[in-house]
Amino acid sequence: MSQSTADQMRRWQGPAILSYGFRPFFLLGAIWASVAVVVWILALSGNLTLSSEMDPVSWHAHAFLFGYTGAIIAGFLLTAVPNWTGRLPVIGWALAGLVGLWIAGRIGILFSQALPYWVVIVGDLAFPIVLGLVILREIVAGKNWRNLIILLLLVVFTLANLLFHIDVQNGYYAAQGYGARLGLAAVLLMIGVIGGRIVPSFTRNWLVREGYKQMPAAPMQRLDKLVLLVSIPAFIMWVLWPDSPLAAALLFLFGVGHTARLGRWKGWFTRSEPLVVILHLAYLFLPLGAFAMTFAIVRPDILPASAAQHLWMAGALGGMTLAVMTRASLGHTGQPLHSGIGTSVIYLAIMASTIVRFIAGFWPEDMLYHMAGGLWFVAFAGFAMVYGPLLLRPRS
Repeated sequence: MSQSTADQMRRWQGPAILSYGFRPFFLLGAIWASVAVVVWILALSGNLTLSSEMDPVSWHAHAFLFGYTGAIIAGFLLTAVPNWTGRLPVIGWALAGLVGLWIAGRIGILFSQALPYWVVIVGDLAFPIVLGLVILREIVAGKNWRNLIILLLLVVFTLANLLFHIDVQNGYYAAQGYGARLGLAAVLLMIGVIGGRIVPSFTRNWLVREGYKQMPAAPMQRLDKLVLLVSIPAFIMWVLWPDSPLAAALLFLFGVGHTARLGRWKGWFTRSEPLVVILHLAYLFLPLGAFAMTFAIVRPDILPASAAQHLWMAGALGGMTLAVMTRASLGHTGQPLHSGIGTSVIYLAIMASTIVRFIAGFWPEDMLYHMAGGLWFVAFAGFAMVYGPLLLRPRS
């Protein structure tokens, strides 16, 4: 990067929301998550007909897994990678271009009946491909080889999105296809890798500040690496053969390993600070989802796989992204790292939404679906309302 370009980036005088990657993607991701759940509830209740080539359930799955999550991954990586590499962040109109690609993907899918489907696929995949190239450039330029694993998982996530679209194009039920499972597995592995770094680190920071002597285990010890290693074949089996006894056995081992890992981080000492507690609660849904999926494979007559899957989707994925979004938004805008009432309500809403949606999986009452969706809306619309002003104005 030339000095003139670096100076230009430092002198950015445009909208504050384009001054760092987390700002537009966290805000728009939260708005999308809240709008999409309203669209989903209206479609589920028969009050809205979608103009998408996807069936309503598949659209709902894609909107959250690849739409919302893709935005949050972008916001996180565009903020974290400069810290990893020591290079300047992507800001300004280059950042606006990435945001535009993400928005185009959402619009194209929502109105895909009016477009050739290959245009929809290209429009949706352009965003993660360009994002991946940007991250690759930064990692290579900064010689930050340690984080190539994150880029590899982003590539898998993008390939999963393509598989999802192929299922749609072929008339399959994409919400239960290989692409949906592979995409979820890639994101859960990201949580395992990134969460395994930030949860013990942020916990340690808080415990030191509060004067505790008990400290969590350091990140990425031998147990952590072993658990992540076991996670890979567990997810491969679940993606390819989701009903197999071997998948159930490996997912059970996955659950045991991640429970042991979480226990070493001493989250119970942080119960007075929701900003830290939520990291542990969200991570807890990694093993809880695995145990539930194991049971769903063995006894599908009692617990549907969709109920178990929502412990991962809403609890681990929804909870961990909100945990990171709130903390990063406070830290990078110069605010104290403390949870106010609004933030606590956001956390309570996402946890309650997860539990209600899990119950609705084996007790399918419309009221429970609507309640879970309403709580989800409170969590993400709440983030947009509480944190939107911080994301729209310059750093304090």
